[in-house]
Order: sequence, then structure tokens, then C-alpha cells
Amino acid sequence: MVERDSWCSMCAFWSKKFGNSRNPSSSSLEKKLLEDEESLVRSETCPTKPGWKAMPYILGNETVERLATFGMTANFMVYLMKEYNMDQVLASNILNTWLGVCNIIPIFGAFLADSYFGKFKTIALASFASLLGMLIVTLTAWVPQFHPSPCSFDQQQLGVCMGHTNFQLTVLLMGLFWLAIGTGGIRPCSVPFAIDQFDLTTSQGRRGTTKFYNFYYTTQTIIMLFNQTLLVYIQDSVSWALGFALPTLFMFSAILFFFSGSNIYAYVEPKGSIFSGLAQVLVAAKHKHHLQEDSHRVFYGPDSANGGDLKLPLTMQFRCLNKGALMEENDLKDDGSIRDPWRLCSVQQIEEFKCLIKIVPIWVASIISYLPIGQLAIFPISQALKMDRHLWGSFEVHPGSITVIQLLTIALFLPLYDAFISPALARITKQEQGLTTLQRIGLGHVFAVLTLAVSGVVERERRVRAISHGSPDGVAAMSVMWLAPQFILLGFVQVFTIVGHTEFYNKECPESMRSIGNSLLCLTVSGASYLSSFIVNVVHNYTGRQGHPDWLNNDINKGRLENYYFILAALGILNLSYFLFCARRYTYKTTVKALA
Repeated sequence: MVERDSWCSMCAFWSKKFGNSRNPSSSSLEKKLLEDEESLVRSETCPTKPGWKAMPYILGNETVERLATFGMTANFMVYLMKEYNMDQVLASNILNTWLGVCNIIPIFGAFLADSYFGKFKTIALASFASLLGMLIVTLTAWVPQFHPSPCSFDQQQLGVCMGHTNFQLTVLLMGLFWLAIGTGGIRPCSVPFAIDQFDLTTSQGRRGTTKFYNFYYTTQTIIMLFNQTLLVYIQDSVSWALGFALPTLFMFSAILFFFSGSNIYAYVEPKGSIFSGLAQVLVAAKHKHHLQEDSHRVFYGPDSANGGDLKLPLTMQFRCLNKGALMEENDLKDDGSIRDPWRLCSVQQIEEFKCLIKIVPIWVASIISYLPIGQLAIFPISQALKMDRHLWGSFEVHPGSITVIQLLTIALFLPLYDAFISPALARITKQEQGLTTLQRIGLGHVFAVLTLAVSGVVERERRVRAISHGSPDGVAAMSVMWLAPQFILLGFVQVFTIVGHTEFYNKECPESMRSIGNSLLCLTVSGASYLSSFIVNVVHNYTGRQGHPDWLNNDINKGRLENYYFILAALGILNLSYFLFCARRYTYKTTVKALA
């Protein structure tokens, strides 16, 4: 068998020889086709990027980071309430605030990676930050001086437990801070860094990226299942210190593994931020706002240097921005380049800016639709503690593991949707994917409302049974599986909303802005977390007046959690109306091929 380097040299030799033997009178089209064919042969036989060889190192680092973050999210509410003796509202505020920060920092992480450090350095630095954060959180569970004295369940109910000190809370928050820093660097860079390892000019490379996305989603589902079952059991039933120490050890191993692939990776140099280009559009449009569009004015829209690149045609939406591309005398240099980018922009720049403007209303509508995802990770734990958790015999479901139902719904329904439901819808709607991206997102909004409504109905029934026929400790004569319907519906929310938004942002954002589009998902979760904290505080402060227990009372049987769910469902209905208003007026992006 011929070695790869020898084969490459042979390709180059025969390509040159074959090219020189061509008739000088051959057309330029034939010459270009020949060059394209030779380029394809070289790229297919002489790959310059590692492809799947680099994936174990990259996926290993990302997998363990998610293992740590999701592991704490799954059971951290219980940790704060049991080990730090916090009430439900304070623990909820800390968790929601931390999740919000974890979903804001990726914007800055992506900016630093694209502008200064590059993806590899950003992931490396962020991995050490995650390791430090996990080590600190592990110490809060291991070292007695870093957490309050143990308190029994009865003492917690009576409110006589010793609270945490400022020092103990500071240590805990410091660990969460470094974990957020790590998440902000790893999450926005790991997937783009993985895609950099594939040669997208070849069919093999493009197939590799498709397989990567499928494998990536599968690993995330497995991680969450592990977190919600085995890791939760270790933390709550064996040892919190051990439950946090295991992810810390895994993270250390992942860092070693990540650096082991340094000689294999393909590195893409930072290309700078797009924010200056967006600012140039506004400045140029402002500078030329006095110009009139007429037959004598020409819009600056140069063709790409690479034939076949996709361009955005000029549209009449947000027409005031178009003036930034109107050409005046002396706007261009002799070589045809722009003399001052703050006085003249290309049509492509302006249309990219318009794409972001059009997406914003859809993004705003997504925030409330994500509220059930955050709320059903917190309050159902308190519900499960007051329900019969025995499934068969002496086996008892852990409160933090009830959300496994949601993950199983996603794992079972998504393949079913792709294999059967989507093709059936495609035959009816004549759409390639069965539903448009906005239709899919709209279904997610509907399921979000249904999830909250069902949650309220189930909680009302649980509370009635706990008060009238419950045990002395307030446990309702009601199986914990009554919570299953709301988690099944929540699985549908994620299938339609999260997957729909991912597809929408990737399709509707310009190619140069897809990282910004993907970061909007993090901003959505962050916005939902902060909105959730705001609503929780308002409900807690205004429903507990005049001697009445507030709806979110620590004793869930004295509270009225169902009313809180119904308020969120009402907000969801209003939000659905706003989304439908925006979706009906949205125009999808169109592209044309640029000339060389």
C-alpha cells in the first residue's frame, strides 16, 4: 500500500503533468473544473485535519464539565437545604442566580476565544477554573468548619437549626464562582473547537460533523441520567463529600486527557469579534441618513473572493440601515476597498445586522417558555418529599431522581419524532422537516403552558390529600408517580423548544454569527433564571402578609404552590400570544451565491 505522503506527492505530480498536457485553447471553465477535481482528490486522499481522532480528547473534557455542572444542578437544592440549613426561598435564589451567571459568562468566553485566546487556550484555562471550583465545593462538604452543624428534619421544620456563617457562605459562593468561570469558557468553545477538527470541504468531513452532533446529544443525555440517579444517590445517601469528590477527580483526569491531544488538534487562529462590524453599520447609517436612494446611487456590495460563498441580498426591512451602504465619491480606494469602514458598509454587513434584529423578538418570547425547565428542577423535590416514594417493596425513589422521567421522554420521543412523525408531517405540510422552525418552537410554547397547568392541578390534589388523609409527618397518601405527567410534558417542551431554537438560530443567523446565535440559548436560560428569582421573591413577599403563610412556605403543605404554578401558566399564555404575533410577521432569511 502506498503511504499517505507518497500518495499526495503522486497526486501532485500527475495533476501537474496532466494539467500541462492540456490543450492551450481549453476554455477557462474546463480549467476551473479540472482544478476543482484535483483539489477534491487531494482533500479526500490527503486529509489535513484529524477528524474523529481528536474527538475523545474534546468530548472527554466537555462530558466531565457537564457531569459536574449538571450533577450540582440536579441535587444542589437539596444540598443547600440539608447541609447549609437554608430555607427554600434562599436556596432557590442562590441556585437560580448561579444558573443565570453560568449562562451569561459564555457570551464573554466566546468573545475572548474569538478575539484573543483561541478556542484551545480558552478551554484549557476554563478547565482549570472548573477544577478549582469543584475542589472548593468538595471542601465545603468535607471540612466541618466550612458548613453549619448538622440539623435533623424535625429541627428544620421547627426552624431552630443553626444557620450558616458569612465565612461559610463566602467559601461556597467562591466555589460556585469558579465553576461559572469554567462553564463560561468550556461551553461556548467545545463544540466549535470540535467542528474545527473536521475538513468541511470534503464529504467525509461533513458526514463527520453530523455524526458528532448526534453523538454529542447522546452523551449529554447519558450524563444527565447518571447525575439524576447514581450521583444523586451517592451525594444524598452515602456522602456529599464523596459525591462532589468524584466529579473533581474526573475533571482532573479530563484535563490531562485534553492536553494529551495537543499534537493532534487542528488550531484555528482567532479572527476577531463581529461587534465592531455591527457598530460600523449603525455609525455609517447615521452618517449617511441624509442621502436619498435613487437611480444615481449605488449600494456597495462586493462579490466574495471565493466563488460560491453565500451572500444575503438587500431587503427593504429596516430600510433606514440600507443608507450605510450607499456609495459616495471617494468612499473607495483605487483598489476598490473601503477607505473608511465607519462611513461605508457592505450590503452583507447590513443584512447580517438585520438578521440579528429580526431574531431578537423571537428570543424575548423564548425566556418565559423556559420557566418550567427551571421551576420543575426545584419545587418538585419538595413535593416528592411529601409523597409516597415507594414503587415496589422497600425500594424508594430519591426526590432528586424523579426528573429522570423527563430525560427518558426525550430519549424515547426524539428518535420517534425524527423517524416517523416528522416524515408524516412532511407529507401533509409539504415542509422538508414536517414543521418550520417557528412552528416547532410554537409547539414548545404550548407544551410549556400545559406543563405548568398540569403541575398546578397535581399539586392541588397532593396538598388536599396530605391535609385530609396524610400521615403525621405530612406525607400525602399519593404515589410520587403522579408527578410523571408534568415531567413527560416537560420532555416535550425541550424536544420542541430547545431543539427548535437551536435549529432556528443556526439557520437564521449569518454564517459569521452562528456563535452569537448559539450563545442566545445560554442567554435565554439565564434570563429565565433571573425572571424566576424575581417572581419567587414577589410571590414570597406579597402572599405572606397579614399573618397568612406565603404560597412558597417551607412547609409545602401550608403553602399554595399550585397557585404559583397557575400564575406561571397565565404568563405562558400571554407569552404564547406574543410569540404568535411575532412569528406571523417573521420572514425567513434568504441567500444567493456570490460570484468569484
